[in-house]
Amino acid sequence: MAVRSTAAPPTPWSRNLAEPQIHQTAYIHSFSNIIGDVFVSPNVIVAPGTSIRADEGTPFYIGENTNIQDGVVIHGLEEGRVVGDDQQEYSVWIGDNTCITHMALIHGPAYVGDDCFIGFRSTVFNARVGAGCIIMMHALIENVEIPPGKYIPSGAIITTQQQADRLPDVQADDKQFAQHVVGINQALRAGYLCAQDNKCIAPIRDEMNKSSYTSTNLNGFERSSTVSSSRLDATAVDQVRYLLQQGYKIGTEHVDERRFRTGSWASCTAIEAKTLDQAIAAVESCLIDHSGEYVRLFGIDTKDRRRVLETIIQRPNGVVQGVSSFKAPARQTTSYSSNGNGSVSCGSIATETIDQIRQLLAGGFRIGTEHVDERRFRTGSWQSCQPIDSNAPNEVVAALEECMVTHQGEYVRFIGIDPKAKRRVLETIIQRPNGVVASSGRTTSAVSQSSYSASNSSYTATSSRLDSEVVGQVRQLLAGGFKISAEHVDKRRFRTGSWSSCGQIGSNSEGDIVAALESYLTEYPGEYVRVVGIDPKAKCRVLETIIQRP
Repeated sequence: MAVRSTAAPPTPWSRNLAEPQIHQTAYIHSFSNIIGDVFVSPNVIVAPGTSIRADEGTPFYIGENTNIQDGVVIHGLEEGRVVGDDQQEYSVWIGDNTCITHMALIHGPAYVGDDCFIGFRSTVFNARVGAGCIIMMHALIENVEIPPGKYIPSGAIITTQQQADRLPDVQADDKQFAQHVVGINQALRAGYLCAQDNKCIAPIRDEMNKSSYTSTNLNGFERSSTVSSSRLDATAVDQVRYLLQQGYKIGTEHVDERRFRTGSWASCTAIEAKTLDQAIAAVESCLIDHSGEYVRLFGIDTKDRRRVLETIIQRPNGVVQGVSSFKAPARQTTSYSSNGNGSVSCGSIATETIDQIRQLLAGGFRIGTEHVDERRFRTGSWQSCQPIDSNAPNEVVAALEECMVTHQGEYVRFIGIDPKAKRRVLETIIQRPNGVVASSGRTTSAVSQSSYSASNSSYTATSSRLDSEVVGQVRQLLAGGFKISAEHVDKRRFRTGSWSSCGQIGSNSEGDIVAALESYLTEYPGEYVRVVGIDPKAKCRVLETIIQRP
């Protein structure tokens, strides 16, 4: 990508010759100019004809997933600064997930917060625009501070603080519109990056007339659509189509090889797409941004708040084409198969769970299974299923599924066991009473960390805000001699992992700890809250579980 970026020229007020810092995942059109000390974060798109010129006022900051559209001008006065979210001074700060649309002018000193929308030909000068604000077309914002979440109509002139304080709040439809624009531009960014990569674009050109699929919509009639993808095969495309038809949202996550063992997946950019083409472009964007890592695709049932059809679609050694025989299922089935090279596919156990099993067996660990009904789940009174003596992945998966079938309507979990140290290294719930889940994502410990086992307790804590599984985890941690703490973080800082402690929990009483956790949920509404288990001897964490989301 030939980006027109140059160092700041030497001037009477600055001779630092600072150059732009542009993240490799950003797309900057060659017909745009970026000059001076400008920091461009990941997944930014800068359209043609844009001028971002930090030669007078400096520095500039442009946040993640932000789009700077055609004809935008960003400049700043030599005097005057704003304080960015990192508490440093900037001439211009533009936050994450923000849209600066066609022909807009952002002139420093200026601050534009996260999730903002600046409409066509609008101007922000010597002003601070709070997070989540929407400014429509041909508006002027000058010498004021706009509170977060405010709506500025087209043609408005806001030059006094009294006017700013009286602005109406943004409505839900306005937020959806702004999120839609961010999603569209993320798809464009992925498309432009693909168009510059011959390996990506050549197959599309070659197969543009070959990839035709027919699908049935929810009303029962057939429609045809042509979809091409250089990174997803027809099976994965069909899976995305099926999830959208069923009303599910699409999600993607990534993890490197080291963290794959502990199941520490991180979310890719949220996918707000409502069409198949947009969803595929967003999925491919995640693959491009995290090449050399595992990437998985899943559907999100927003009503039941659960995941469906988790599938790994990329591995560090290259792209894989997902489930080799995906069909739009009417219901979940329980089946497994193994091919000659030892790979296992399963209808009720997710691919990453099977990968965990394979890795444990390869590391010399043994696999076990346990079950418990809902009543005994609170006390951690798990019972063993039939012992698994085999080291073959397909036989182990078969044994797991046999336990799940035998104990339908109960919790079932699989266990990794270190036979030398005679301890557990992993516990993962693979079935719940209300349905099968692929992986709870909550393991008692990493393979290299301390582990604990469940113990019986005659005391049962009740909670109006914590589910029984969280209470059970607290009980297990206390039984293992671990300490309990909690942390919280708002949406903006969640992206950077900047968690803050909720305060020390000094008690070892289960009831006191549950009460303390509930008080944190009340104290930090609208934020993420997580429980942390701490091994006081090894001075390390053995568990992190999010118990509240915004």
